[in-house]
Amino acid sequence: MELKQLREKSADELKSHLLDLQKEQFALRMQKATGQLAKTHDVRRVRREIARVNMLLGDKK
Repeated sequence: MELKQLREKSADELKSHLLDLQKEQFALRMQKATGQLAKTHDVRRVRREIARVNMLLGDKK
């Protein structure tokens, strides 16, 4: 998701989005561990988006 779109969200929406991202990250880690991960770039994308959301949550405090 674009940074502009993330900035428009409220803190509660960001927290729920963060939870979804963490679930996706867990699923990707499990796929990697079992050798089923086809799109390895998704791990990096999710990790960076989690960092973006955490940064915005820190700014909103």
